[in-house]
Order: sequence, then structure tokens, then C-alpha cells
Amino acid sequence: MAPRVEFHFDFGSPNAYLAHRVIPGIEERTGVSFDYVPVLLGGVFKATGNVSPAVSLQGIKNKPAYVALEMRRFLARHGIEDYRPNPHFPVNTLQLMRGAIAARREGCFERYVDEVYRHMWSDPKKMDDPEVIRAALEESGLPAEALLAGMQDPEVKKQLIANTDDSVARGVFGGPSFFVGDELFFGKDSLDDVEREILEQAEA
Repeated sequence: MAPRVEFHFDFGSPNAYLAHRVIPGIEERTGVSFDYVPVLLGGVFKATGNVSPAVSLQGIKNKPAYVALEMRRFLARHGIEDYRPNPHFPVNTLQLMRGAIAARREGCFERYVDEVYRHMWSDPKKMDDPEVIRAALEESGLPAEALLAGMQDPEVKKQLIANTDDSVARGVFGGPSFFVGDELFFGKDSLDDVEREILEQAEA
């Protein structure tokens, strides 16, 4: 039986975006669809005492250069040519992540995820500016008014908090994070292990 596979994501993480680009190949090879779970990475960090790499790498000699090298290797290995660092980084993604919850309700979740990731990391914009968000959603042909209204819906806000709390309770401390059944994997470089675990659990 195929396991449940989850991707706990936040649009603010470039590594989560790159994982998003690799996931379709894994789905094709394994026949298993990833369940995308929107979480607020800032909430995860706060709950676990963690910080973003942008903070943790400050003042460390050589490591930031190696992280950049690893990024270039990942892009080359997976043939990703349209990744662009967001000049407005870090971007507060609270509204965007609420929008992901609302998009599922509106029946446009997959397109919303693809398009918001594009506006963040391929054609990067300041996606914590309300007018920029509105313009980006309209450009993408998404139901901007419904999504913007959904971002303010108390039930949507509660769901994002619940997702984030549940993610932390299950062991998540940063992103991107993945579950294959109950097995937790962290980071885009764990995707090979994720794929292997999917196949092993499917054969068990």
C-alpha cells in the first residue's frame, strides 16, 4: 500500500521552492502524490527556538560560500534554470500562507502554489506588499478577491495555526520538511531518501 507523503512548506523558503520543482519527478517515478501542507515557518522557528539560515550563517567563515555552491550544484543537477534569489528577502509570508489555505477552499490550490512560488523565486516580487500580492494574483488569473478575503477569514487563520502546531508536534523544526508515513525528513537534499522511503513502504 502506498504511504501518505506530506510536504510541509512555506513560500518564504527558497529550498522549499526547489523541492517543489523536484517533487513532480518523484511523483511520476513512484506513483505517489505529495500532500502539500501549508505551515508558517516563522511560527515553526518560534516554537522550536530555531532561526533561518540567513541568521544562523551570519559571521561564519566559509560556510555561506559552501551553501551557495551546494545551491548551484542542486540547480544544475535538476536542470532548474529559472530560479532567481528574491531581492526583497526575507519576505513575510503570513498572508501568502493563509492564502494557500483559502486557495484549497476555492479549488485552485495547485495553481496558487505554482504561481505564488513563481512570483517569489522565478519572477521575484515583494510578496508581502498587499498591492503586489493582489496584482500578482490577478496576473496569474487566480480569484484574487476571494483569496484576499480568505486571508482575513478567522477559520483560515485558525487552520494555518493548527497546521503549524501539528507540524511542530510531529517533530518539524524548519523547512522544507517531509513525512513518508510517520518518517520525518528535512531539507531538499533529503529528497533522494524520501523517494527511497516511499518505495520501501509501498513494498512492505
